[in-house]
Amino acid sequence: MAFTNEDYLPSNEELTVPELPLTSSVLRASSVYFGKYCDNASKEFMLCVSEEKGPRKCINEGKEVTRCGWEFYRNLKKNCQEEFNVYHDCVDRSGSSMDLYRCRKTQVVFDQCMKEKMNMERPPIGYFSRARIHHTEREMPKLKEQELPEQLPGVEDIRRRPKNDLGTNYSNMPV
Repeated sequence: MAFTNEDYLPSNEELTVPELPLTSSVLRASSVYFGKYCDNASKEFMLCVSEEKGPRKCINEGKEVTRCGWEFYRNLKKNCQEEFNVYHDCVDRSGSSMDLYRCRKTQVVFDQCMKEKMNMERPPIGYFSRARIHHTEREMPKLKEQELPEQLPGVEDIRRRPKNDLGTNYSNMPV
C-alpha cells in the first residue's frame, strides 16, 4: 500500500509499549479468560480500527488492550499461578496443535481457582461469536462528504413513463 504526505504515520515513541512476553501455550491456555477480562478494551480497539479504516489512529486504544493484558496476567500470577502453570504446561506438551481437550483435568482445577480467587467463570462455548452491543465514549469520526455523480446522459427518468392501470409500464417491454 502506498502512502502520501497527507497520511498519518505514528512515531516510534508513540508505538513503543512494553509487550507481553508470553509463549503461545500460555496465550492458548488463558485465552478465554484474557478475552473476557479485556473484552471492553478489545472491542473499543476493534471499533476504532473499523471506523477509522485502519489502526494508525487507534494507538491509545491498542495501548489500553496491552495495559489490560498486563493487569490480567499480574492478577493471574498473584492468584492462580500454580494451577495455571500445570494447565499451560499440559497444553504445551499436548502436541503441535496444543489441543485443550487433552488437558481437561488440569483445566478443571484452573477453572475452579479462577472462579474462587478471581471471581471469573469460564465463558461458554460461542461466547465470543455472539453479537453483543458495545457502548463507547469515543466520538464517531467525521465522514467525508461524497459528491454524487450527475445523472447519466441518455437515461430517461422512469417517473415520466406512462403506466397501465396496475402501475406497471408494459409499453416498452419486448414481446
